[in-house]
Amino acid sequence: MKRTYIYALTALLFAASACVEPVPEFRLDTDAIEIGAEGGDVCVSLDSPEAWIAKTQDPWITVTPANGNASTQCTIMIDTALNFTPREGLVRIELLSSGERKDVKVTQKGFDPVIAARKNEFSLKSYAPLEERSFDVVVDANLPFKVEIPEQDREWLSCTMPELVLDRGARPRSVTLHFEWGLNFTQEPRSTSVALLPADTQTEVSSRGLEISQAAADAIEIGIKGDSLALIAINQALECWASFDTSERMEHWDGVSVWKSGPNKGRVRSASFRLFATKEGIPFQVKYLTAAEELTFFGNSNTFLKNLDPGEHICELTQLKRLNISAYGLVSLPDSFAKLENLEYLNLSSNNFPELPAVLCRENFPKLHSLILNANQRHVYYDLSNTVEKNLGGFIDESDTDESGKRSFPMRFLRWTELDTLVFSVNYLQGSIPDLSDDPSFPKWTAEEVNACDTLPSRLIGLPKVLPHTTLLTMNLNRLSGTLPDWLLYHPCLDLWVPDALVFPQEGKDEKGNICGFTNAPANLDYYYREYVNKKYNPNNKE
Repeated sequence: MKRTYIYALTALLFAASACVEPVPEFRLDTDAIEIGAEGGDVCVSLDSPEAWIAKTQDPWITVTPANGNASTQCTIMIDTALNFTPREGLVRIELLSSGERKDVKVTQKGFDPVIAARKNEFSLKSYAPLEERSFDVVVDANLPFKVEIPEQDREWLSCTMPELVLDRGARPRSVTLHFEWGLNFTQEPRSTSVALLPADTQTEVSSRGLEISQAAADAIEIGIKGDSLALIAINQALECWASFDTSERMEHWDGVSVWKSGPNKGRVRSASFRLFATKEGIPFQVKYLTAAEELTFFGNSNTFLKNLDPGEHICELTQLKRLNISAYGLVSLPDSFAKLENLEYLNLSSNNFPELPAVLCRENFPKLHSLILNANQRHVYYDLSNTVEKNLGGFIDESDTDESGKRSFPMRFLRWTELDTLVFSVNYLQGSIPDLSDDPSFPKWTAEEVNACDTLPSRLIGLPKVLPHTTLLTMNLNRLSGTLPDWLLYHPCLDLWVPDALVFPQEGKDEKGNICGFTNAPANLDYYYREYVNKKYNPNNKE
């Protein structure tokens, strides 16, 4: 019986000992962590027999949980690096009662210098509306860099780059490059490689640039079909309010006329584009209208806000005789505009020219007889001395001087003897109208010329022979002042000019604050007809 009790007690003790878990050893499954510059989370297994606490003096390392009473999984969170060089840190886990410690050494790599575009290849169309001719490239970089476009491609490709803010050391930050591209006018595709280079040329960076390609322009053949395609393309590029009815033959399109006979039969003879909204010069497709002798571009939206040049392509149409680019927003003309030497009529009214384009002279346009330059004021100011606004248009910066050195009406236009029409109304021309009596470069009316015509008075003899063939001259509502010269007061065509409305009236004050207007403007033409007694416009000669 006694033996039975001993066996039973032994069994109970054995069972009790089997239910007690073994005490764990204080340990970690790693004592070192190596991680890249981008940082991240690393799990570490902790075995502990009692309460513990995790410590680190490195602000870029965080441990969670930071304390506990038993074994657990700890997450060591390592922040992104801030430098190009590696760094080291330490995590220490300590038992509270015994002070026993386990260390985890953390080694983090530094960032490599980087300039990396998120997209490197771009394919562009040959043509797109202005607002669609751009694209953005996001670049991640951790050092200042520059965008290098090959010099030969800078005419059609440009880049705007905001400041790269490197506010986190060597951590890459993103910046958005904005590229704008131009049209491809040629029949060949083109491409370029844009480099992304460190601003410091001593820094070596492995950086892939941008590969940009552009399709060739659609082919337009010279001829009737090419003319129709060019008209449609120009109309679209200008964003004209009205479109051509392509269900009709081209000769029935609004604003279009075609040649009825000759070698250009069926091709465009004249075309008019009205009421549009463009921020660019005349579309390149205009160069295909090689049979046109007259073109009109009139009515751009918000004209007064524009600063445009017509571009080079219109200048290839050397056969043009009549050209109207008005209310377009022009501020300049290219030198190649002189290639339009066959022009007979040129209308550049209602634009924004700050001064008269130098290319406009009789030497460049020997056949021109009608020049319209009125209403080029961008903004209307009565008193030019009472505004700080400088971008007024209206030829306000024209600074021709007369023989006394004072500002005057532009002299080269007074020498343009071939003109029969010269319109300068409603601008900001300032100064006087030169007398020219003592200018030997101007011929004088001779007695022979006067006596050969029974309507010319002897009063003309000896006066400068200025614009002798001009049957319409207007210069009203400018800022001209001073004395009207005799060559104008007794000009053979003065009564045709309707001078009391289109020549004599001026308005406002000039830039010096002087009240504008002529001191000797006549009240009527009685004085004139006393000299031109035989003129048919003389009221005394009317039945």
